[in-house]
Amino acid sequence: MAVSLDRARGFVYSNGVLWERTLFAYLFDGGPLEHVHRCLLAYKNPDGGFGHGLEHDLKCPDSNPLQIEYLLSILRDTGLPPGQVFDGTVAWLEHNREPDGSLKNPATLKKYPLAPWWAEWGGQSTPDSITGNLLKHSLCSPSLAASTQQWVLENLTLEKIRANEWLFMAYHAHDYFMNVTDFPNLTELRQATIENIITCAEAAPEKQYFVLFQFAPTPDAPIASHLPEALVKRNLDYLMEAQRDDGGWDDEHGLRHWQPYMSMVALCALKNWGRL
Repeated sequence: MAVSLDRARGFVYSNGVLWERTLFAYLFDGGPLEHVHRCLLAYKNPDGGFGHGLEHDLKCPDSNPLQIEYLLSILRDTGLPPGQVFDGTVAWLEHNREPDGSLKNPATLKKYPLAPWWAEWGGQSTPDSITGNLLKHSLCSPSLAASTQQWVLENLTLEKIRANEWLFMAYHAHDYFMNVTDFPNLTELRQATIENIITCAEAAPEKQYFVLFQFAPTPDAPIASHLPEALVKRNLDYLMEAQRDDGGWDDEHGLRHWQPYMSMVALCALKNWGRL
């Protein structure tokens, strides 16, 4: 069955929150970018950080690193321009980091609904993806770049990159090393990151096939030219056939609240790679 944009629209508008609906309109229906930005800014706090459950699994209204990480990943996955959304956000990050470069979470984090893994981990504290994606958009400060580099030198080693077995989790190395330009042994670290993504993608179950296109959302993405043609074709063929009768695509964990956004990730991949 051919992919139906109309059915996908119906699914997102029936199940997505407002920012997801406006994002769909911008990506596929010529909707205004300003409307998307206004919706995302509703999750921003006066301190420059983000909260309020923009990332669906952590509902704390107070600013926390996970919300910034997720918002930057939306830009990575969909090509959404940042505009002025991150004004003041780097200052928040600079004021909410530990001496080792990791990021602080608010004391109120567990007062509000959150997924069990975030309750166990105490929120997101790793700065790699955030800093890497800020560098991509020329939004990072020298101070944040320096403290994150120190953290990465200690925590995101070649051994750790090569040991990763979950495709999704490759975003830590990808988002940092594919965007930083000054780092010891950068060529080797980038190559290890690419090899790990390919290894994980080739071994991934079907429910994870869309994740490859979060790293290569377009054929012009930095890692796209390194991907085996057969791997890209296999994953695109699957996405072409995986749209459900209700218009949506499954997410990796079968969680309904993630499926409007992940359906847009699938649609972006199909559109950008010439299948839609």
